[in-house]
Amino acid sequence: MINPWTKITEKKVYDNPWIRVEEHQVITPGQKSGIYGKVCFKNMALGIVPLDKDLHTWLVGQYRYTLDEYSWEIPMGGGPMEVDALLSAKRELKEETGLIADKWTEIMKIHTSNSVTDEVGFVFIAEELQQGETEFDDTEDLKIWRLPFSEALDMVMNGQITDGISIAAILKTAIILKQG
Repeated sequence: MINPWTKITEKKVYDNPWIRVEEHQVITPGQKSGIYGKVCFKNMALGIVPLDKDLHTWLVGQYRYTLDEYSWEIPMGGGPMEVDALLSAKRELKEETGLIADKWTEIMKIHTSNSVTDEVGFVFIAEELQQGETEFDDTEDLKIWRLPFSEALDMVMNGQITDGISIAAILKTAIILKQG
């Protein structure tokens, strides 16, 4: 497919260790001059659906500053672009839940908000679990909850889980479990 957008200029307007914000002067597909803001992520997003032999999963709860509200989510985080997504997902699962998994299955690649950001994410199912110690980051005040996977699915369906990666991961896992 041919890109119908023309970028005239690009300017960095903000930069920190996690994101860069750019302002682009563009010609739109309708041939009008315009401006486009782009949030460029410096890490990939990683989500993990841990499943034990009894089909329990783990959710992580935390207060999300950007939303000003509490959020239940699958274990997730970021990983450097130059590091294999699976290696970073293993690290994230251990950090947030203390879990170590012997079986990993990548179930999706996801673009989290492709109208304003280039962020790409990968989601895995982690199985054959052993419990270890958590290793929270200093920015995290997390609650860990082990529950039947069916209850996590119910939380998605009744709007208690609102994080996009968590919703997509739980719904896809439910389909995989139904088919399996």
